Amino acid sequence: MTIRTTPWPAGTPCWVDTSVDDLAAATAFYGPVIGWTFVDSGEQFGHYTLCQHDGHAAAAITPVQPGAPGPAPWTVYLASDDAAATAERVTEHGGTVVVGPEQIPGVGVMAVAVDPTGAAFGIWQAREMVGFEIADEPGGVAWTDVRVTDVAAAKAFFTAVFGWTYRPVEGAPTDYVTVHLGPGGAAVGGLGGMTGAPEGTPSHWLTYFSVADVDAAAERLTALGGETLMPAITTPFGRMGAYADPTGVPFALHSVTG
Repeated sequence: MTIRTTPWPAGTPCWVDTSVDDLAAATAFYGPVIGWTFVDSGEQFGHYTLCQHDGHAAAAITPVQPGAPGPAPWTVYLASDDAAATAERVTEHGGTVVVGPEQIPGVGVMAVAVDPTGAAFGIWQAREMVGFEIADEPGGVAWTDVRVTDVAAAKAFFTAVFGWTYRPVEGAPTDYVTVHLGPGGAAVGGLGGMTGAPEGTPSHWLTYFSVADVDAAAERLTALGGETLMPAITTPFGRMGAYADPTGVPFALHSVTG
């Protein structure tokens, strides 16, 4: 189990959240599927609702805020030691900052950006809230990756902004690589092209939630109105499948064993 009490290293996927039209319906779905309980941060923070496992924060679900364009899929936030400086690098290297950086009093600094291929992601500078308090454990996030329409452009951008390096993955499509912080760092995520995706699929991030049993979770998901996008398969990295919640928001489930 990974329990985190200090900020994640810069460039690491460190948080995910989604905004929804119906908070009660979203929590009623994700709670049984992933094993979450929920803590509402209150009106001051727009009822930003923490998804917890064993009392540790794993993600968040929030109602669509006034003035926002509408519900949003799961957004992956990358850790930063200085969100303002990171936002400047995003712009310098062909990306676009669409929100912030904004100070969240006593909590941290956030921004939302879009890379040059069109994939949206968040930036998080931790203060009181470090991001994931639980990871690589049922109820937490197991993995994130970004799938892009231009692999070379995405690699150059994320290297310039976050210092990412890349390694090929044996048995994976040739354009899929693991993401590392510097030449000798451990893998913190993945990056790949659109191999196998329907024509016209835009660049996007995908979050993999860890569960004890993917097949059991998928059964609960179906009963609660979710959809299977890719049935679970057993891989050298565990058992995983791709799904969508009842509103169509995609995510993946992962378990260590098949």
